[in-house]
Amino acid sequence: MKYAVQVEELRKSYGELKVLDGVSFKVEVGEFCCVLGPSGCGKTTLLKILAGLTSFDGGRVEVLGRDVKRDPSYSSTLAVVFQEPRLLKWRTVRGNVELALQLRKGALSGDDAKLVEECLSKVGLADYMDAYPHELSGGMKQRVALARALVVKPRLLLLDEPLTGLDVRTRRELQDEVLELWRREGLTVLFVTHDPAEAAYLAERVIVFSDKPTRVKEIIEVRAPRPRDPSSPEMRKLEERIKGCFYR
Repeated sequence: MKYAVQVEELRKSYGELKVLDGVSFKVEVGEFCCVLGPSGCGKTTLLKILAGLTSFDGGRVEVLGRDVKRDPSYSSTLAVVFQEPRLLKWRTVRGNVELALQLRKGALSGDDAKLVEECLSKVGLADYMDAYPHELSGGMKQRVALARALVVKPRLLLLDEPLTGLDVRTRRELQDEVLELWRREGLTVLFVTHDPAEAAYLAERVIVFSDKPTRVKEIIEVRAPRPRDPSSPEMRKLEERIKGCFYR
């Protein structure tokens, strides 16, 4: 299977408001792809459609070789990280990550408990498993959300502007952690952002959306080798190219 995501002529409206109007693109298995577009253009709607959380009006969507309308079981192969961590304040860090497994399989086994600990260690939270959300920084809360996504062993990871609102240093640290998780876990990643610099730093391809009614304006290949230096002339040039398409 070559493609993890295939979207063909996708259409979605809310009443008279046309949001997605013939959106088409593909994401290869193992690829790190960013979707960039203005606020309100339908980026979150797209991720919700891919995750099976929102219906659509027309077109065709396949995730990991399965038609999302005909085979809802595909949703077990993916995980979503939203802009807000959406942690339950009465559960510990460990308990919030365990919840993802409990919702999928019910009772937890000893192996599941070990898996939760492993995922929290991967995101640097081994020493905070028994802490509560109010004791964590914004960046730490997003690490919990990442661990909660990883614990279900997804093949496709959907991220909806997960680093918005974080300070510059924390944002860069988490960008690097997401890249490391992508490499180490062999994931396919679709990362929604409105930041051209972030897209240039993270992606292998950048899908640029227009404003509503939304279509794909351009798909930009990113050939810069990793690790990338955001201040290099090559990356600055790429960022300007993405900006030029974004604001055109």
